[in-house]
Amino acid sequence: MTDRLFHVRQQVAACDRCSLSETRKNSVPGNGSFRADVIFVGEAPGRNEDAHGIPFVGMAGRKLSAALEYSGVTRDEVYITNVVKCRPPDNRVPDQTERETCRDYLQKEIQIIDPKMICIMGNTAFGSILGGDRITEHRGKIMRKNNRLYFVTIHPAAAIYRQELFDVLKSDIKSMFGAITELKNGKNVTVDVECTS
Repeated sequence: MTDRLFHVRQQVAACDRCSLSETRKNSVPGNGSFRADVIFVGEAPGRNEDAHGIPFVGMAGRKLSAALEYSGVTRDEVYITNVVKCRPPDNRVPDQTERETCRDYLQKEIQIIDPKMICIMGNTAFGSILGGDRITEHRGKIMRKNNRLYFVTIHPAAAIYRQELFDVLKSDIKSMFGAITELKNGKNVTVDVECTS
């Protein structure tokens, strides 16, 4: 399993499928435990991630780490990645072509790790993975698509300057880990939305 993830990382590092490869410093493959119960998926790398080649190492990453700690979980226990693996110029939202170009990498990460839950953070990831929008209407919900469970929450970047959103993020993530514990104990969890497409 680690060999398969390493192979994906190598593919991401060498990727030149779209124009983002021309402006990046480093591609940013997923990072974390290959035994993770949950994969966190954000939008795209930012400036700090582009500099270091590691996802969520800037201010948003610190908010995510703090939210994990609130639930008694460390970053080493989870897997963190993005829909797009290279930083879009000026931190703009990645376009549809860029998202589709990277889709295969994310699908491989999910297949290899086979988590109990995929945590979708923010509108871009929500739209890219589940075709959804209006994240605020769906946050805190468990959704199911193709027999996989997804948990929807805000992007940690939204919580950088707003304490009330950081409280929402912490509460959501704690709730999600409660559901994961139920699954690990062989219990069913309530699915709020069944995705048909």
